[in-house]
Amino acid sequence: MNEEQIKLAATAANLWFGRKQVLKNVSVAFPKNKITALIGPSGCGKSTLLRCFNRMHDLSNDVTIEGKFLLEGEDLYKGSLSATEVRRRIGMVFQQANPFPKSIYENINYGLKINDIPKEERQEIIEHALKESYIWDEVKDDLQKPATRLSGGQQQRLCIARAVALRPEVILMDEPCSALDPISTSKIEELILKLKKDYTIVIVTHNMQQAQRVADQTVFMYLGEIIEAGDTSQIFDEPGMELTKNYVQGHFG
Repeated sequence: MNEEQIKLAATAANLWFGRKQVLKNVSVAFPKNKITALIGPSGCGKSTLLRCFNRMHDLSNDVTIEGKFLLEGEDLYKGSLSATEVRRRIGMVFQQANPFPKSIYENINYGLKINDIPKEERQEIIEHALKESYIWDEVKDDLQKPATRLSGGQQQRLCIARAVALRPEVILMDEPCSALDPISTSKIEELILKLKKDYTIVIVTHNMQQAQRVADQTVFMYLGEIIEAGDTSQIFDEPGMELTKNYVQGHFG
C-alpha cells in the first residue's frame, strides 16, 4: 500500500494503563474509503487501539502512549490539533447506542452547535445525515421525539447520523451491532457498506461472519500485538499464521 492510499496509521504504538501494557509495538495502516475489521479475542487491545485514534484516552489519567498515530501523515498527538478537532475529523460509534437524552433533532444539532456550524445550515445538514444513515423515513415526522424512545437499531443509526453530520474523514465503530437483533444488524451492515464511498471505516467486531461480509481488509490482534493483516479473503481463507487460522476457524483456547 503506497502512502497516498493510507488514510489512518499507527507506527510503533505502545500503550500502558498504569503499569499494564495493553498495546505492544503496533504498526498498522488503514486505506482510504475501505472498511477494515479489527478482530481478536476479548482483551487483545482492539478497542484500546481504536480509541487512540480519536484521543479518547486523553480523558484517563493513568495512560501512557508511545509511538505515532497519523491521519494522512499528520500526527494526531503532536502539533496544533486539539482533541475536539481530532474527534470532528475522526467520528466514533460505540458498542452500546448512546443517544443524548434529548430529541432526535437535538442529538445531531448538539454537535453542530459546539462545532460552530451556522444555524441556517443545520436543518439541511441534519436531514442529510438522517437520510445518509437510513433512518430519515422512520423519524422525519417525529424529530422532537426523545431519542431514547427509538428502538436499539434506530438509536445506533441515529448515533451514526450524529457522527456523519460533522463530515468526518474516518468513522471508527466499536462493535456497533453487538447489542442488536439480526434484522437491525443487517441494516447497520448495509449502511456501513454504503458509507465507505465517502468515509474510511474501521470496525471492531467479534463476529467473524460480519467481518467477512463487510470488510475489505482484516487485522487480527492477540495479546496487544498485531499477528496478521491482509485482505479479508486471505485472512479467512489462507491465513499465514497458525494463530490466525485457529482463531478464524474457531479452534481457540
